[in-house]
Amino acid sequence: MYKLLTVKDIVRIPPKMFTVDPKEAAKIVLRETYEGIYDRDEGVVLSILDVREIGPGLIVPGDGATYHDVVFDVLVWKPEMHEVVEGEVVDVAPYGAFIRIGPVDGLVHISQLMDDYVVFDEKNKQFVGKETRRTLQLGDKVRARIIAVSIKSKVIRENKVGLTMRQPGLGKEDWIEKEKRKEAET
Repeated sequence: MYKLLTVKDIVRIPPKMFTVDPKEAAKIVLRETYEGIYDRDEGVVLSILDVREIGPGLIVPGDGATYHDVVFDVLVWKPEMHEVVEGEVVDVAPYGAFIRIGPVDGLVHISQLMDDYVVFDEKNKQFVGKETRRTLQLGDKVRARIIAVSIKSKVIRENKVGLTMRQPGLGKEDWIEKEKRKEAET
């Protein structure tokens, strides 16, 4: 889930940035410090949007930098259990498909791809449903539901998100469209 948050913190502006507008300097430092970091409570910090307020600088003896109280806006994304997400297949392996959902890749295990017996066609790098003949391959757009979230690190790529496409309204875009047409005909 994407969220806009307003955060208050203290930012250290080094002496080499004293010639830059303080708000702009704070924004640069905040981007270097926060963007791309995973916070357990809030999620992945995608972007520092704006520095709303910056207080007067405080100089600490022995450190030539100034320290400022700042209030700033951030855009974050946090995978929520049972959230429906849309993404693109970015990698396939014999055990499942990796789906890019925002700033992370989630895994749809082969058992969660569809309600059918699924075979991995290694030559063509795709999954094929035995009875339905549905295929899933690189570049396909899909809709999935988050069924597992394992957060172990501040580094985005080290965390894991498990997905399923075995529920009504989920799967590859053309599967969903065919189901809708089928329902409309009955």
